[in-house]
Amino acid sequence: MHKILLIAATGLLGLLPYALHAQDMSSPVGTWKTVDDKTGRVKSLVEIFEVNGKLSGKVVEVYPEPGKPADPVCDHCSGTLHNHKIKGLVIMWGFEKDDDVWDGGRIFDPEKGNDTLYKAKLTPTNGGQDLNVRGYVGFSLLGRTQTWHRVKQ
Repeated sequence: MHKILLIAATGLLGLLPYALHAQDMSSPVGTWKTVDDKTGRVKSLVEIFEVNGKLSGKVVEVYPEPGKPADPVCDHCSGTLHNHKIKGLVIMWGFEKDDDVWDGGRIFDPEKGNDTLYKAKLTPTNGGQDLNVRGYVGFSLLGRTQTWHRVKQ
């Protein structure tokens, strides 16, 4: 009887990493490939991380268009971010969990500059493999959505 319990317990412990991994997929925390919703071109990798219960995201890699600088700067940004390298730039912050959506955050597009802040919400889809990032001004109806794709670690 003890052998059966030991085998069962060992089997359940062996499944624990898979269960934890499945739970992580429902959260936007991780690295995401951003895709331009108009051209379909991969633009960057964004790492979303948690600080004090809120999500933020920074650019960890940039894939510029051919003919553009390999290490672009935020030349449309103002203040201390003007001419700051886009790689390493925090572009989103303040997202809190609200059911299966992360809401209440702000996001900006370095190509437009930090003077254009959008309200945003994050919605994991496709079993956590995709992330709908909806940026808007005023009401969510007045905005656009990009779908980002999770990068497997």
